[in-house]
Amino acid sequence: MGQQFQYDDSGNTFFYFLTSFVGLIVIPATYYLWPRDQNAEQLRLKSLRRVHERCLWYRLRLMKSQQSIVPTLKKAALLLGWAVFLFLAYKVSKLDREYQEYNPYEVLNLDAGASVAEIKKQYRVLSLKYHPDKGGDEAMFMRIAKAYSALTNEESRQNWENYGNPDGPSATRFGIALPAWIVDQKNSMLVLLVYALAFMVILPVVVGTWWYRSIRYSGDQILINTTQLFMHFMYKTPNMNMKRLTMVLTAAFEFDPRSNKEATIRPTDNIEVPQLIRELGNINVKKKEPPFCYPYSLKARVLLLAHLARMEVSEELEEDQRFVVRKSPALLQEMVNVGCQLTMMANNRGGFHAPRLVSIENCMKLSQMVVQGLQESKSPLLQLPHFEEEHLRYCISKKYKVRSIQDLVSLKDSDRRNMLRFLGEEKYDEVMAVLGSFPHITMDIKLQVLDDEDSNNITAGSIVTVTVTLTRKRMSVSWFRVQLLPKPSESPQWFAFCMNRTKVWQNKNKAAKKVAKSKKKKLTKKKGAGGMGQQPKVEKQKQANGNVAGNEAVATTKEEDEEASDRGSDSDDGEANKDSPSERDEESDKQSDTEVDEIAADDEEEWKALQQSIQRRERALLETKSKITHPVYSLYFPEEKQEWWWLYIVDRKDQTLVSMPYHVCTLRDAEEVELKFPAPSKTGNYQYSVILRSDSYLGLDQIKPLKLEVHEAKQILDNHPQWDIPETEEDEEDQEDSDGIEESEDDDEDND
Repeated sequence: MGQQFQYDDSGNTFFYFLTSFVGLIVIPATYYLWPRDQNAEQLRLKSLRRVHERCLWYRLRLMKSQQSIVPTLKKAALLLGWAVFLFLAYKVSKLDREYQEYNPYEVLNLDAGASVAEIKKQYRVLSLKYHPDKGGDEAMFMRIAKAYSALTNEESRQNWENYGNPDGPSATRFGIALPAWIVDQKNSMLVLLVYALAFMVILPVVVGTWWYRSIRYSGDQILINTTQLFMHFMYKTPNMNMKRLTMVLTAAFEFDPRSNKEATIRPTDNIEVPQLIRELGNINVKKKEPPFCYPYSLKARVLLLAHLARMEVSEELEEDQRFVVRKSPALLQEMVNVGCQLTMMANNRGGFHAPRLVSIENCMKLSQMVVQGLQESKSPLLQLPHFEEEHLRYCISKKYKVRSIQDLVSLKDSDRRNMLRFLGEEKYDEVMAVLGSFPHITMDIKLQVLDDEDSNNITAGSIVTVTVTLTRKRMSVSWFRVQLLPKPSESPQWFAFCMNRTKVWQNKNKAAKKVAKSKKKKLTKKKGAGGMGQQPKVEKQKQANGNVAGNEAVATTKEEDEEASDRGSDSDDGEANKDSPSERDEESDKQSDTEVDEIAADDEEEWKALQQSIQRRERALLETKSKITHPVYSLYFPEEKQEWWWLYIVDRKDQTLVSMPYHVCTLRDAEEVELKFPAPSKTGNYQYSVILRSDSYLGLDQIKPLKLEVHEAKQILDNHPQWDIPETEEDEEDQEDSDGIEESEDDDEDND
């Protein structure tokens, strides 16, 4: 026995191979490339219509969904692939089975178990019919003879029963699923040419093109040359104003047609770009510093400034302007990253000036301006629909003094309607719908030192962790709560509940004032405990302030009497306890036990909180959150933009970054962010600021103070019991062995 390999002469095996190959391509391609349910996208756009109907990106998305033929082409290609796959599967099902079990009874057309006489009779009939001398089929005659021998010859019959072949065991045959003409000598040159073309030309070109493109871009799909350009100019100009920042931004190689095929330079630019320059005014056209003087940089700068000024451009330049505007937010994020890297290098190495805080914050402001299509000096109210420059005079009047989004939201509904009376009812409802969709973020800040015995004690040089919990709500939920409440007549219990909530809030403030007043009264009592010299002053204040002051004085005297009575009762109890020392000891023991229990409970709670925070961090590392948060309302941005934020800590006194800005891209409802920074090396009190800045909206930034009290670091104890460790474990084992020997000797002596 042996093995025999042969190519497929009939082509049957090749169809099996081809069917499997097509199936491996068509099935995954259908899963990944089949167009998703467009009805879901249409429903999503329909739900956003009430708010985002006037946005440029919304209108472009509707036009693209109506005009795009890409989904149709994908479906047609995938359906064609499935048709080929099904055809091949049908072809394979109709192929004859080439390897069938040999059965001599079937060859002789006899039933299994036929007698020898029947076999001989049938053989004679068939041999006369298929004998070659009588014009029969020679191959069929050979098969009949082989079958007759297998059934009549004892040795042949045993071979057939044991090996399935009358001739005995044969070589195992393996079919190669390639047609035989591939290895035919006549076609050898053609086959070699195809192999050389596929593996020596096409494959290296594809891999080389992919590699060359991938090494030109960073992980954020920004050209490496652009990152180096930003680093050069931010190092060269640490204090970068908005005009200089715009020039550096538009000098990015993404806008150069030689580096990016999406960027274009048109012949009509020589006419239209100078016209826009004249309309914009002074934009440093005569500056000869490269690359600001290059045509691509000048064109991109003009188009970006025209976008910020909300100027109309020609149809030919409109597409180029959308490309520049669409690329700008990602480039500004890269500039923020570069500024942070230079700051870290300056802090660690020194030797050069880090970018100023104002330069990094200008990058963030410019991102907001680009998304909203507004200049730096313009009012944030122009982000809303139907607001024009001439309408702002109604808002900034002395009666209303509305200059920001928060001012507009905090107005009463009647005042707001009266102020915006220049809008019709329909336009007013649209403005309110847009305003209600704006984000309102609440920040909860927790300061601690992780992996320390006392997490609330900040020592010099320790790593401080600021945990910021961000909660995002719609402006309508946070600020228009009163407008959303039902009327008292409709739901009196709900109205009473809401009124009670406001009273509780007021009572909290009153309680805080009472505590402050009681502290002041205690101080005055301590000062005036020696005599009655301050009584005339109190009487004068009573006369000056009238009944209100008198009532307060009466209340204070009552409180003083109560405190005095409490002190008197305490002193009486103390005198009584002096006479019973055993009771005093029992009470002190109880107090010490309760203090120990409280400390143990606090330690256990702190340990649980630490474990929970560690588990949250581990889950955050493992899970990947979607960066799709909430669509930004932007009237002039050409594509759908998601709400993202920057969170960082600064020292306003020194104008420096304390922690690097964290780009929050996953804030849908709530998000927990940890900012870490080293505590100052000197003890004292420090005033920092936690800043939350939007990358899309103007006027929604938040600043919260952060007070830091730095203490001296604890000294390390050299003689702590935990350091009393034997030098080696062998010494302990030797000591145990010697002790065991001594004990055994003592036992022997006792036995004697």
